[in-house]
Amino acid sequence: MTEWLQALLLAFIQGLTEFLPISSSAHLILPAQLLGWADQGVAFDIAVHLGSLFAVVLYFRAELSWLLLGSLRALAVRQMNPESTLVLQLLVATLPVAVAGILARDLVAGQFRSVPVIAAATIGFGILLAVADRRGGGSRELDLAAATWIGMAQVLALVPGTSRSGITMTAGLFCGLGREQAARFSFLLSIPVILAAAGLAALEAGGAAQAISWPPTLMAMAVAALTAYATIALFLEWVQRLGFLPFAVYRCLLGAVLLWFWF
Repeated sequence: MTEWLQALLLAFIQGLTEFLPISSSAHLILPAQLLGWADQGVAFDIAVHLGSLFAVVLYFRAELSWLLLGSLRALAVRQMNPESTLVLQLLVATLPVAVAGILARDLVAGQFRSVPVIAAATIGFGILLAVADRRGGGSRELDLAAATWIGMAQVLALVPGTSRSGITMTAGLFCGLGREQAARFSFLLSIPVILAAAGLAALEAGGAAQAISWPPTLMAMAVAALTAYATIALFLEWVQRLGFLPFAVYRCLLGAVLLWFWF
């Protein structure tokens, strides 16, 4: 019963926080601090990330189909079009974190995964998000330069507590993108990043013997997918009205709670 409860709660947290600018790492460390729960293992991590991936692909299925067909047309005529341009921007924005993730993987998995680091990143990047949101976004169209800056900022998400969604949306706002446009690009950018992270974790775990409890793991994948899908839909509906300030304030409060528990 305890195993199912842990899987349900952690999957819900993962699905809720993966796409909000509030740091999934900061939230997933709380059950361990409050309840003493052990790590669920690599298979569980892969399952909930695949659930989140399924959610974002399902939500943007029409746009992804449009991007695929448009890119094929661009290849056929050997001329860039809006669809192939966006695909190029996504690739450019993904490259920095892919390289940095491979080079700094041991450092991130070791020294950076501590409560003080997570709390400091949660607060610090929350303040940065508030500053970016105060600018109110802009009307700049996404271009290769903006995609490059967003991709470079995404490298900071390797530090637990930063929030991949948070830092990419923050960078988008600083580049002059509107709130919804920054959020949409961040969500699309999550697809190659989550896929690469899950694939790398699966390869590293491939040679290690690990007993997998399939029923709670599959349930966790489904819960993460449903929660993530609802989160994406609601966030895109509300972000224009609410802005990012409530999330920035919440991050600062969460970081303070983490520091209180640590001290």
